[in-house]
Amino acid sequence: MNKFDPNALMAQAQKMQSDMRKAQDDLRSRMVEGAAGGGSVSVIVNGLSEPQAVKIKAEACDPSDTEMLEDLVLVALKTAMEKAKKLHDAEMQKVSPMGGGLGGLF
Repeated sequence: MNKFDPNALMAQAQKMQSDMRKAQDDLRSRMVEGAAGGGSVSVIVNGLSEPQAVKIKAEACDPSDTEMLEDLVLVALKTAMEKAKKLHDAEMQKVSPMGGGLGGLF
């Protein structure tokens, strides 16, 4: 029978908190890109889903069809956000209790 060790639990919780901070810092520096219109519009967000840049090529700028540009930006943003969420979820899984972060204490 395993004996419950509150000190080990506290130490593991502190390590997990530290690991989560490191993962957050890492995600802040990792960039993903979403593109639309064959790459004529792209949006870059970091792993925390914070927008970093929007790039629009000249061919996407038709003054008579601003709705198309709006749609392209929206699609590119959604794509980038989906990629960022997948990246975030994968990294958090590595440090979460369900991802093995408590090292079998329970």
